[in-house]
Amino acid sequence: MFVWLSELLAKYFHVFHVVQYLTLRSILAALTALMIALLVGPAMIRRLSLLKVGQVVRGDGPQSHLSKTGTPTMGGALILIAVTMSTLLWGDLSNRYVWLVLIVTLGFGWIGGWDDYLKLTRKNTRGLSAHRKLFFQSIVGVGAASYLYYTASFPVETELVFPFFKEVVLPLGSFFIIFSYVVIIGSSNAVNLTDGLDGLAILPAVMVAGALGVFAYASGNYHFASYLAIPYVSGTGEIAVFCGALVGAGLGFLWFNTYPALVFMGDVGSLALGAALGVIAVIVRQELVLLVMGGIFVLETISVILQVASFKLTGKRIFRMAPIHHHFELKGWPEPRVIVRFWIITFILVLCGLATLKLR
Repeated sequence: MFVWLSELLAKYFHVFHVVQYLTLRSILAALTALMIALLVGPAMIRRLSLLKVGQVVRGDGPQSHLSKTGTPTMGGALILIAVTMSTLLWGDLSNRYVWLVLIVTLGFGWIGGWDDYLKLTRKNTRGLSAHRKLFFQSIVGVGAASYLYYTASFPVETELVFPFFKEVVLPLGSFFIIFSYVVIIGSSNAVNLTDGLDGLAILPAVMVAGALGVFAYASGNYHFASYLAIPYVSGTGEIAVFCGALVGAGLGFLWFNTYPALVFMGDVGSLALGAALGVIAVIVRQELVLLVMGGIFVLETISVILQVASFKLTGKRIFRMAPIHHHFELKGWPEPRVIVRFWIITFILVLCGLATLKLR
């Protein structure tokens, strides 16, 4: 909105030209989302408490988690509100990628919210059945992937780019739709699996979003993209504004979600955040880099897959409990230690991902 307004005002006051700068709008989007989250957060937490929207804790989990029963959940709605408002204020609303990322994020947020609602009303941890959840996720995921495929103007927009190599690409053709769908769905559910401890999922998501914002900015600038030997995709620079909003909203939410949490994210937040990261990586053609930077999310997912496969095949469990953060808790690690160490690992992985910008 402010982009359109600044264009009008710049005709009379040249100072408003500064709003056109993408870097400034990305920073302002982050600060705006942070402010919205900090201002709205306390009222939302009070409202959720009054509505008795309390977390239902698994009985077979770590005993230390039983004290978290009743802590307000569905706090991820705060992130969605802050991100949406900030993006609409500072983003270029004529950019199709901005709308696509917003629609995917809100679509997965709606699915997660429905799942949370069922868990709370039924007072158990089941929520939506896995089949129904995947069905609705697939509608949004396939829709986004198909849109990107059929609106692609250049081959690079549907090629798989390999980090660390300048000219190694794999044309995906129509397989792009399936591949992108898997990235979006996989990323969404990976973040969802990671969201099991106070602040464990949100800060890694913030760090990855910030790094993807750098990729989006560079990919949308022809000169930067050429110099760094990364795909140039016109219009992707505006996604940096969304990424900035996600960083600000995530940090604002972490203010309330840090240990011991005053509110939990719920599926409404985790599914939406993961899907947002996935679709952004697809748009800027950095799916493999997302795999590196989101290594913690990947590890959590693999731990669940290995645990289930091992138990079904041998009747034995590899980990004391999956996802793997619970394994470390049951080994005696205090919850804050698990959280901070996973944050540190993510920070290192994000730096490795950013290094691929130059090491090609």
